Amino acid sequence: MAPDLARAIVSRHPQDGRRQWKIEDVEVHAPDAGEVLVKIIASGVCHTDLGCGSFPDGVGFPVPPYPRVLGHEGAGYVVNVGKKVTKVKPGDSVLLSFAFCGKCHNCEHGAPGYCAQFTPLNFCGNPKAFELPGSDKDRPAVGGSFFGQSSFSNLTRVQETSVVRMTDLVKNEADLKLFAPLGCGIQTGAGTVTEIGAARASDKVAIIGLGGVGLAAIMAARHRGCRTIIGIDRIDARLELAKSLGATHIINTSTVGDGLEKAVRDITEQSGSTITIDATGVVSLIQQGIEFTANQGKMILLGVAPMDAALQVALVPFMVTGKQLLGSMEGGVRPADYIPRMIQWHRQGNFPIDKLVKYYKVEEFEKAIHDMEEGITVKPILLW
Repeated sequence: MAPDLARAIVSRHPQDGRRQWKIEDVEVHAPDAGEVLVKIIASGVCHTDLGCGSFPDGVGFPVPPYPRVLGHEGAGYVVNVGKKVTKVKPGDSVLLSFAFCGKCHNCEHGAPGYCAQFTPLNFCGNPKAFELPGSDKDRPAVGGSFFGQSSFSNLTRVQETSVVRMTDLVKNEADLKLFAPLGCGIQTGAGTVTEIGAARASDKVAIIGLGGVGLAAIMAARHRGCRTIIGIDRIDARLELAKSLGATHIINTSTVGDGLEKAVRDITEQSGSTITIDATGVVSLIQQGIEFTANQGKMILLGVAPMDAALQVALVPFMVTGKQLLGSMEGGVRPADYIPRMIQWHRQGNFPIDKLVKYYKVEEFEKAIHDMEEGITVKPILLW
């Protein structure tokens, strides 16, 4: 069967530290037995896409060689399915999330975001998922299956585990576009609060870094009725947005200087925050977060720090406080269960994700990235 022609944002080898992304024609073959062919109508842009499209081969994230197609917050419609696929059928509307093996201990008994095969399935994917058009039999392959999906293509082969059926949940195509980012960044922030943090009304929550992930955490803490919700960032617009989404207090790190711990303790009647979430990966902020976390509190890491970064933790003082240091991968959720919950919260008026997003035509992807990096837009969504 002849491959289908698609348009994709192809990420090529960076030059002088700059991303080399360009919309190109690619060929997509029929799905394998465990894959779904999806027509993408929208895809959120995540900082992980930007990082994975910026590193030279062999440096940073373990992704296939260039060229490759990224994108991992896709929404669209099923075109075709492999012979072993049972979750969806052609015509179904779907949201796309991360891939997992479904067989390891964590997939069966815990959260699939901690799958034993998470790195190869999501970051390495399939180095030959796409091909460049042409008559030459040896024409270059293009890597795909990024997070099981590579949704920066208007037609893509998706791992069945990455697919969440939306046919009975979305009302129209506008719904489907709005919900595109739920499969990664939004569920990561929200799930970190509700599932890993197990937040209760009595909790005092501090969230460091107010991008899409951190602001989703703010909304989830408000949904849980947490008594104190502290938003911490250096961008005034993000801090004000956090207040409108449920933050009871805000702290600007550019003005508080080294007094972050004191500021949090003053807000929390000296106890510190019972749940502290870092969405920055900035080691100095994480270190301070550990200090201002309350006794028996949880410090949860979900920002991506440098690979060789380390913390200084005095073991005995840490032990006697009863604090917990945890990592969050995809919020510790099962997307097929959690994404419908977030949609229900949104429709109840408790999870206003529409305040985070801005739509861009795919031809404007460079502007979308610029606006995201400059803090103008929290969560860009590319429309195909």
